[in-house]
Amino acid sequence: MHILELRDIRKAFGKTIALSGLMISVREGEVHALIGENGAGKSTVMNILSGAFSPDGGTITIKGKQYAPTSPSDAREHRVALIHQELSILPHLSVAENIMIGAENSRFGWLDRRQLLSRAEVVLRNFDHPEIRPEMPAGELSTAAQQVVEICRALAANAEIILMDEPTSSLHRDDVKRLFSLIRKLKDEGITIIYISHFLEEIREIADSYTVIRDGKDVSTGPIAGVTDESLISQMIGRSVENLFPKRQTQTEEGETILRVQNLSAPPRLLHADLELGRGEILGIAGLVGAGRSDLIRALFALTKVESGTVSIDGRKLSARSGDPALRLAQGFGYVSEDRKSEGLALPMSLADNITLTRFSSCSRFGWLNRPKQQHQAESMIENVGVRAQGALQSVSDLSGGNQQKILMARLIHQDADILLLDEPTRGIDIGSKSKIYETIADLAAKGKAVLMVSSYLPELFGLCDRLAVMTRGRLSPARPISEWTPELVLQTAIGSGSKRLDEINGH
Repeated sequence: MHILELRDIRKAFGKTIALSGLMISVREGEVHALIGENGAGKSTVMNILSGAFSPDGGTITIKGKQYAPTSPSDAREHRVALIHQELSILPHLSVAENIMIGAENSRFGWLDRRQLLSRAEVVLRNFDHPEIRPEMPAGELSTAAQQVVEICRALAANAEIILMDEPTSSLHRDDVKRLFSLIRKLKDEGITIIYISHFLEEIREIADSYTVIRDGKDVSTGPIAGVTDESLISQMIGRSVENLFPKRQTQTEEGETILRVQNLSAPPRLLHADLELGRGEILGIAGLVGAGRSDLIRALFALTKVESGTVSIDGRKLSARSGDPALRLAQGFGYVSEDRKSEGLALPMSLADNITLTRFSSCSRFGWLNRPKQQHQAESMIENVGVRAQGALQSVSDLSGGNQQKILMARLIHQDADILLLDEPTRGIDIGSKSKIYETIADLAAKGKAVLMVSSYLPELFGLCDRLAVMTRGRLSPARPISEWTPELVLQTAIGSGSKRLDEINGH
């Protein structure tokens, strides 16, 4: 029985057509995956189903009855809940208040706080995270922990249909396992899941059926077991992708060292790190979420307080405790944050402003911005990285996640930085956008740029990097050539059980 049916759904935002006659049918108690590039229309479907948007045309039915929610709270009353890709946590409220928002208990108009905490604690038991306490402010949690709270909010709504938009994008391996176990439990209880992910291996593990969306239309649907990854990718982007990673000559000899880091420490999560980075090299940093990988990148860019350590740039030794991000930019550092919405982009500003933000001097004179020159430079960068946009003056908030990420890469190219610090540069974007970003990173390395890249996705580390180091509980392992690593050894090292084996491989 089909619990949910979308027929001829259409939606436009001004001149931009997001959905054009979309058709989807979902059976009760199954996990149905929506697959497609960023900008294909997947998130628009989720926003329509969750009541955030109203379609311009078409019909939606749940259990044969017409469904047209006027708001997210209306959707929740119809037992439809959305787990957002981009976190919608209210940081000033407690964890319990975030989980139970819209479904709070009250007595005589007063919030029943004891009942609120109790109900939230029950939902949190699905995830083994004692550090996430119902009474604590949600803003104090890590990104991964906030994602857990998002998921718990949907569970607390007692939904019959749960919409999951990239729910694992900020979760580490153990939490992904718990989430998948929970999804299977929900399936057994007859709950329907609509699931968006750019990881095909995730979709294969958890989904029963799929619909591929391209340019706002459904182009393929059916059981996930009956289709190959190659076919899915071809349907997603309208062409085959034979090689996701660009061909590049892995460096076997050490080039000129541009960056040397010694005894870097930024407690509580970064305890010790030594590394060297050469021109033209891509050095990957692997490890579990929360192990200190992002803290290393942020400490190098002077975004977090450093307790000790030295940083040498082109042989010039500096205290890691000195400086700020503005100085790092002047010293030739470029930075891409893992959180493009909160830190990476100025969302209300134009593509041109975002691209030239770290090097306004290229399009200004005597402190005055030359708008035509800025626009020309931005348009060149937009073409370079393949951004789909109406023009350089469009607001960056209007772009899909993949195109926003490309804008961050365009900014790095425009800045012409020598040392590139990339924190999860392909997080939450589609395969087509990933392929373009991989190509951009490889091109930058080929031009002599030094790249330090943190990633939770092992295939891209093995596909791009010359050397790899692993962060374990705040300590960075020695960097080794990528040929000396295996995925199994990386995971063993990340959880603290691979050090002995690594020593054996290297003859120690």
